[in-house]
Amino acid sequence: MTDIAARARSWAFRSILATFISIFAAPTLWAACSDGTVWIWGAFGQARFTVEIADDAEERAIGLMNRPSMPTSAGMLFVYERPGTLSFWMRNTLIELDMLFADATGTIQNIHHRAIPLDETPIFGGDGLTHVLEINGGLARTMGIKAGDQLRHPSFSQTDAAWPC
Repeated sequence: MTDIAARARSWAFRSILATFISIFAAPTLWAACSDGTVWIWGAFGQARFTVEIADDAEERAIGLMNRPSMPTSAGMLFVYERPGTLSFWMRNTLIELDMLFADATGTIQNIHHRAIPLDETPIFGGDGLTHVLEINGGLARTMGIKAGDQLRHPSFSQTDAAWPC
Protein backbone atom coordinates (compact mmCIF):
# COMPACT_ATOMS: atom_id res chain seq x y z
CA MET A 1 0.00 0.00 0.00
CA THR A 2 2.83 2.43 0.72
CA ASP A 3 4.24 1.92 -2.78
CA ILE A 4 0.87 2.87 -4.29
CA ALA A 5 0.56 5.89 -1.97
CA ALA A 6 4.08 7.04 -2.85
CA ARG A 7 3.30 6.75 -6.57
CA ALA A 8 0.08 8.69 -6.11
CA ARG A 9 1.87 11.47 -4.21
CA SER A 10 4.60 11.57 -6.89
CA TRP A 11 1.98 11.73 -9.66
CA ALA A 12 0.08 14.49 -7.83
CA PHE A 13 3.29 16.49 -7.34
CA ARG A 14 4.20 16.18 -11.04
CA SER A 15 0.68 17.27 -12.03
CA ILE A 16 0.81 20.32 -9.77
CA LEU A 17 4.30 21.20 -11.03
CA ALA A 18 3.22 20.86 -14.69
CA THR A 19 0.19 23.08 -14.04
CA PHE A 20 2.37 25.71 -12.31
CA ILE A 21 4.87 25.73 -15.20
CA SER A 22 2.14 26.00 -17.84
CA ILE A 23 0.49 28.93 -16.06
CA PHE A 24 3.46 30.93 -14.83
CA ALA A 25 6.71 29.90 -16.49
CA ALA A 26 5.66 28.87 -19.98
CA PRO A 27 4.44 32.30 -21.17
CA THR A 28 7.84 33.72 -20.23
CA LEU A 29 9.63 30.94 -22.09
CA TRP A 30 7.41 31.29 -25.14
CA ALA A 31 7.98 35.03 -25.25
CA ALA A 32 11.77 34.89 -25.27
CA CYS A 33 13.41 37.78 -27.08
CA SER A 34 15.54 37.34 -30.17
CA ASP A 35 16.53 39.65 -33.01
CA GLY A 36 14.52 37.64 -35.52
CA THR A 37 11.27 37.58 -33.55
CA VAL A 38 8.64 40.19 -32.69
CA TRP A 39 5.98 39.35 -30.12
CA ILE A 40 2.68 41.21 -29.94
CA TRP A 41 0.59 41.17 -26.78
CA GLY A 42 -2.92 42.53 -26.35
CA ALA A 43 -6.49 41.68 -25.42
CA PHE A 44 -6.49 39.12 -28.27
CA GLY A 45 -3.60 37.18 -26.63
CA GLN A 46 -0.08 36.84 -28.02
CA ALA A 47 1.31 36.49 -31.52
CA ARG A 48 4.81 35.84 -32.78
CA PHE A 49 6.26 36.97 -36.10
CA THR A 50 9.59 36.00 -37.61
CA VAL A 51 11.03 39.26 -38.88
CA GLU A 52 13.74 40.77 -40.98
CA ILE A 53 15.18 43.96 -39.50
CA ALA A 54 15.51 47.20 -41.47
CA ASP A 55 17.57 49.46 -39.23
CA ASP A 56 19.61 51.58 -41.62
CA ALA A 57 18.68 53.94 -44.45
CA GLU A 58 19.42 51.46 -47.26
CA GLU A 59 17.46 48.58 -45.70
CA ARG A 60 14.53 50.87 -44.88
CA ALA A 61 14.49 52.25 -48.45
CA ILE A 62 14.19 48.73 -49.92
CA GLY A 63 11.87 47.25 -47.30
CA LEU A 64 9.62 44.56 -48.77
CA MET A 65 9.81 45.84 -52.35
CA ASN A 66 9.59 43.42 -55.28
CA ARG A 67 8.58 40.39 -53.22
CA PRO A 68 5.67 38.40 -54.63
CA SER A 69 4.67 36.90 -51.27
CA MET A 70 5.53 36.59 -47.58
CA PRO A 71 4.80 33.74 -45.17
CA THR A 72 1.82 34.40 -42.88
CA SER A 73 3.93 34.43 -39.71
CA ALA A 74 6.63 36.69 -41.18
CA GLY A 75 7.16 40.43 -41.32
CA MET A 76 9.66 43.25 -41.44
CA LEU A 77 10.51 45.46 -38.48
CA PHE A 78 11.70 48.98 -39.30
CA VAL A 79 13.79 50.42 -36.47
CA TYR A 80 14.65 54.11 -36.01
CA GLU A 81 17.15 55.41 -33.45
CA ARG A 82 15.11 58.44 -32.39
CA PRO A 83 11.37 59.09 -32.14
CA GLY A 84 10.02 60.95 -35.13
CA THR A 85 7.21 61.40 -37.62
CA LEU A 86 6.93 58.39 -39.92
CA SER A 87 5.21 57.98 -43.27
CA PHE A 88 5.48 55.01 -45.60
CA TRP A 89 4.41 54.23 -49.15
CA MET A 90 4.03 51.08 -51.22
CA ARG A 91 6.31 51.88 -54.17
CA ASN A 92 7.37 48.61 -55.81
CA THR A 93 5.72 46.63 -53.01
CA LEU A 94 3.76 43.79 -54.57
CA ILE A 95 1.93 42.45 -51.51
CA GLU A 96 -0.83 44.01 -49.41
CA LEU A 97 0.47 44.97 -45.96
CA ASP A 98 -0.72 46.00 -42.52
CA MET A 99 1.59 48.60 -40.96
CA LEU A 100 1.79 48.72 -37.17
CA PHE A 101 3.36 51.99 -36.02
CA ALA A 102 4.87 51.88 -32.51
CA ASP A 103 6.53 54.30 -30.10
CA ALA A 104 9.73 53.79 -28.06
CA THR A 105 7.86 51.78 -25.40
CA GLY A 106 6.68 49.28 -28.02
CA THR A 107 3.08 50.45 -27.79
CA ILE A 108 1.24 50.37 -31.10
CA GLN A 109 -0.01 53.91 -31.75
CA ASN A 110 -1.58 53.43 -35.17
CA ILE A 111 -2.38 50.65 -37.61
CA HIS A 112 -2.80 51.14 -41.33
CA HIS A 113 -4.79 48.19 -42.62
CA ARG A 114 -4.37 46.68 -46.08
CA ALA A 115 -1.96 49.10 -47.72
CA ILE A 116 -2.51 48.90 -51.48
CA PRO A 117 0.34 47.33 -53.47
CA LEU A 118 2.30 49.74 -55.71
CA ASP A 119 0.44 52.79 -54.35
CA GLU A 120 2.71 55.81 -53.84
CA THR A 121 0.28 57.74 -51.64
CA PRO A 122 2.01 58.54 -48.31
CA ILE A 123 0.70 56.54 -45.35
CA PHE A 124 1.03 58.71 -42.26
CA GLY A 125 1.89 56.69 -39.15
CA GLY A 126 2.08 59.44 -36.58
CA ASP A 127 4.55 61.38 -34.48
CA GLY A 128 6.98 60.15 -31.81
CA LEU A 129 7.43 56.77 -33.48
CA THR A 130 10.49 54.49 -33.48
CA HIS A 131 9.25 51.25 -35.06
CA VAL A 132 7.01 49.98 -37.83
CA LEU A 133 6.07 46.33 -38.13
CA GLU A 134 4.84 45.29 -41.56
CA ILE A 135 2.82 42.07 -41.74
CA ASN A 136 0.55 40.56 -44.38
CA GLY A 137 -2.49 42.68 -45.15
CA GLY A 138 -5.60 41.77 -43.18
CA LEU A 139 -3.79 39.94 -40.37
CA ALA A 140 -4.09 42.71 -37.79
CA ARG A 141 -7.89 42.76 -38.06
CA THR A 142 -8.20 38.99 -38.32
CA MET A 143 -6.10 38.49 -35.18
CA GLY A 144 -7.66 41.37 -33.26
CA ILE A 145 -4.46 43.45 -33.00
CA LYS A 146 -5.29 47.04 -32.05
CA ALA A 147 -3.67 50.35 -31.16
CA GLY A 148 -2.52 50.11 -27.56
CA ASP A 149 -1.22 46.54 -27.94
CA GLN A 150 2.46 46.04 -27.24
CA LEU A 151 5.43 44.85 -29.26
CA ARG A 152 8.36 43.01 -27.74
CA HIS A 153 11.78 42.96 -29.40
CA PRO A 154 15.38 43.61 -28.23
CA SER A 155 15.52 46.84 -30.30
CA PHE A 156 13.24 48.58 -27.80
CA SER A 157 15.05 50.28 -24.92
CA GLN A 158 14.59 47.79 -22.11
CA THR A 159 14.34 50.56 -19.54
CA ASP A 160 11.43 52.19 -21.44
CA ALA A 161 9.72 49.15 -22.96
CA ALA A 162 6.16 48.43 -21.89
CA TRP A 163 6.94 44.71 -22.33
CA PRO A 164 10.72 44.35 -21.79
CA CYS A 165 12.79 41.35 -22.81
